[in-house]
Amino acid sequence: MSSLAQSVVQSVDWLTIAPPTIAAVVGLVVLVADLFVGDHRKALLGWVSVAGLAVSVLALLPLLDGDRSTFCLARDAGVCSYTADRFALVIQFLVLGGALLAALLSMTALKDARRELPEGEFWFLLLSSAAGAALLPASRDLATLIVALEIASLPAFALVGLRYGDRRSSEAALKFFLSSVTATAVSLMGISFVYAVTGTLYLTEIADGIQNVDGQLQTLAQAGVVLTLVGFAFKTAAVPFHFWVPDTYVGAPIPVAAYLSVVGKAVGFSGLILVTVVALPSYADVWGPALAALAALTMTVGNVGALRQQVTRAYSAVRLLAWSSVGQAGYLLVPIAAAAYSDDAQQPIGSTVAYALMYAAVNLGAFAVAALVARTKPLNRVSDYRGLYAASPLTALLLGFFLLCLAGLPPGIIGLFAKVTVFSAAVDAGLGWLAVVMAVNVVIALFYYLQWTALLFRAPEGTPEKYRATAPLTAAIALTGILGIALSGAPQLVLRFADTGLF
Repeated sequence: MSSLAQSVVQSVDWLTIAPPTIAAVVGLVVLVADLFVGDHRKALLGWVSVAGLAVSVLALLPLLDGDRSTFCLARDAGVCSYTADRFALVIQFLVLGGALLAALLSMTALKDARRELPEGEFWFLLLSSAAGAALLPASRDLATLIVALEIASLPAFALVGLRYGDRRSSEAALKFFLSSVTATAVSLMGISFVYAVTGTLYLTEIADGIQNVDGQLQTLAQAGVVLTLVGFAFKTAAVPFHFWVPDTYVGAPIPVAAYLSVVGKAVGFSGLILVTVVALPSYADVWGPALAALAALTMTVGNVGALRQQVTRAYSAVRLLAWSSVGQAGYLLVPIAAAAYSDDAQQPIGSTVAYALMYAAVNLGAFAVAALVARTKPLNRVSDYRGLYAASPLTALLLGFFLLCLAGLPPGIIGLFAKVTVFSAAVDAGLGWLAVVMAVNVVIALFYYLQWTALLFRAPEGTPEKYRATAPLTAAIALTGILGIALSGAPQLVLRFADTGLF
């Protein structure tokens, strides 16, 4: 009989599970309130959702005094299904903060497309997905991990295809759904293999049990390890599981694309870290080389794909950001692969989290500016950004700053330091070849980031456009700008995770 069947769950620590719970409850409140709120007051639902996400972020503060766990086994209080440790809290801050900024962007998008996007359903889906994303990094058994992954993913499918009468949106949602379901099915098969050889779903117990697998079950265990990683590799948009990204980002509303680019990646990477470093450290010889190869392939395909967009032509800015996000996913995979070759996995994992925090801030900022430009120029082509400085100097300067951060160039100091941290993790782990591949890709990425940045300051063709900013949209751009500039001025706020580890 399995350890799950033998266990009796302890009482619930409501403070520990407050962040994802608040987001879920507010989502239900918004869905019910939508039935009673008139069309002229639908904007209130957005403000309630923003407030709910803000409270969810604030609910992380009481948990900073030490690790807390709940849903633990009666026979062993150290084996739990939910643990709010330092790693979980940092990722929860990232996903809930990212969801909050996406919500601010969404208020403007819903105002502009009120007939196409149902507001009550939109906010319910966004909050539900955010709740699942916040649950995942604290999950410490494979069942909870997969449930959290699906809670984060299923509403996202609907968000992509929620726009009424938009064929491109529906096609993007279908492609996203089918590919994700296939990846999840493969992961579930892998989990069943792991459970078959260990008899448990708890990550710490799997780490102990899988080391003592009978020789006849070694092949089954290795197959389980590989298959389990597939679903999380899909969420990170790692090649060859990246094909859904460009069409999905372009077909989705811009705030949803921004949400997927940051929160969706955080979900995938946190799950990948938990499965590899916590549950399967003894199989580092299996997942280490696989992730190193995926990192090299992902950053190369992503950057070459972005380069092919030829930013001076009439290509979509969101599609360029989509390919860029695939390339950035490759950089994020590097330290996780390095953890397999390191005596202490904490420092490489800290490098991944530090890079993810930098990426989240500046990438959401770039999408926020894209949302502003799209209000005046719905096609949102890269060529539409020509002369942005003449029309809106501060907006152009901020977008240029965000792009330079993604490229790793001054004055985007935080982007430079984050890349150096990831590069160092590869070198310290003895992955010199991967560090060389990363260096080459950074040079490739410079071309399209700098070309787009230069376009902002070129003379406009004709009279400069006037961009119509709303208060929520302005707040989102300002928050990301302040955060990016603050981190560039004091990069130790993020980079300390790379020095001290997380677990």
